[in-house]
Amino acid sequence: MAKIKLKPKARKGIITIKALIKHPMETGLRKKKGKIVPANHIESLIVLHNGNKVVDASIGSAVSKDPYFKFKVAGVKGDMIELKYEDNKGKAGSKIAKSK
Repeated sequence: MAKIKLKPKARKGIITIKALIKHPMETGLRKKKGKIVPANHIESLIVLHNGNKVVDASIGSAVSKDPYFKFKVAGVKGDMIELKYEDNKGKAGSKIAKSK
């Protein structure tokens, strides 16, 4: 499971969600010492606001290592934000944070 930094911040009825996922994001096309590095990238990303899905994204191998995402949703201080992801190897990760 990759490390996730999730920082939701509320201001004037809008929550700005910043997320950094520590993940190698390998395409499966790169070689290291003559051998192909196997593909390992995030395929799906879901963001929930108080349990309601607000972002459902399909991510591909073209996204860089340790991807950073930024979203804005309507909400106030104290709302719960949850980020979930799954990669092509079946590994998943999630993080929950309260907006400040």
